[in-house]
Amino acid sequence: MVAATTKSRGRKRGSGNKAKSLTAILLVLPLLVFLLIVFAIPLAKILSLSVTDNEVAEIWPQASDQLRAWDRTLPPEAVFAALALDMKKSQAERTTALVSRRLNYALPGGRTLITNTARKIAAMEKPPAGGWKEAFLEVDPAWSNLATWQALYQSTGPVTSFYLLAAFDRSVDSAGNIVHAPEENSVYLAILKRTFGIATMVTLICLVLAFPVAYFLANGPAHVRGIVMALVLLPLWTSLLVRTAAWVVLLQDQGVINRALEALHLISEPLHLIFQRPGVIIAMVHVSLPYMVLPLYATMATIKSDYMRAGISLGARPVTAFRRIYLPLTAPGIAAGCLLVFIMSLGYYITPALVGGASDQMVSYFISYYTTEAVNWGLAGALAVVLLAATILLYLVYSKVAGVKGASFA
Repeated sequence: MVAATTKSRGRKRGSGNKAKSLTAILLVLPLLVFLLIVFAIPLAKILSLSVTDNEVAEIWPQASDQLRAWDRTLPPEAVFAALALDMKKSQAERTTALVSRRLNYALPGGRTLITNTARKIAAMEKPPAGGWKEAFLEVDPAWSNLATWQALYQSTGPVTSFYLLAAFDRSVDSAGNIVHAPEENSVYLAILKRTFGIATMVTLICLVLAFPVAYFLANGPAHVRGIVMALVLLPLWTSLLVRTAAWVVLLQDQGVINRALEALHLISEPLHLIFQRPGVIIAMVHVSLPYMVLPLYATMATIKSDYMRAGISLGARPVTAFRRIYLPLTAPGIAAGCLLVFIMSLGYYITPALVGGASDQMVSYFISYYTTEAVNWGLAGALAVVLLAATILLYLVYSKVAGVKGASFA
């Protein structure tokens, strides 16, 4: 009887746990659906555009089918004939501009070449005596260049490496080898280097500034800590755009900062801070500093002061005790704060756009440019892939350093 009672209680407890789990799932489900619709699906879509390329194949299907078997020599008459038929159709449907825009990404002057050739080929009712190949070569000698056909071949899809290679200033030549892109198109590695350099500098400055503040919050007088915490959180209660606009006013040549320095006779002429790298770093540090202070404070608040006193009582100097006892214990907070600030800095757009100059724009600016102005979604997706890969790699490093594999950060 006791066994039967125990089994009955176990069944009731199991059914109760199932009911609680189901309730928890139902409560979280609306949030999961919302994130799936407005975040996960759009993100997956733009990332997929970095490796897909169907635009040319949909508009010029016959030529694309012929080119998939291209042997990297000047194509035969059949390919030119298929291309002529596709061009006539795209001219009639007014879709040639889409093809010319795509080929212009990979082929300098590709837009002009495609537009002019399609217009002249569409005006021909029949090929000349030498066939469509002769007609194309007469319209523009560029059709005899293998680079032209390489650009067409690479755009036939459905999968392409063009955008990902372009994000690292690489391309595929007519022989099928991966080579460095032409000098005039080699800008993305410099942009990535600039982005990671600015993010690293902002992270280090935030760490240096935030460490003593977090230490004071964890160990300072109780009646002052509340005021300091309010000052730390104050930037979070202000719009990012407002904060950045305020720095535009402060950093101007005749702004508050320059006038104060001149009044103190520290400078004889205004410092050029606005639309320069120093202004970008100052504004980004101001925005990011609370995200470094809070993880450090959360870690330091759990460290007992007895540890330092014990080290000093055993003969260690205060500096040595701090370096060998206290500082290692703050490693999880340092790692979390640096990771959070660095990843946030990688994606900054508003602050560099308003405070920085043309040479201070980061990857996020170019992602925005390619999605809203150039309408080059493939390259925007490729740059987004680079940022996402960097974020994942940094999180793996953080998990290794902080010893919290599989944990999430907030």
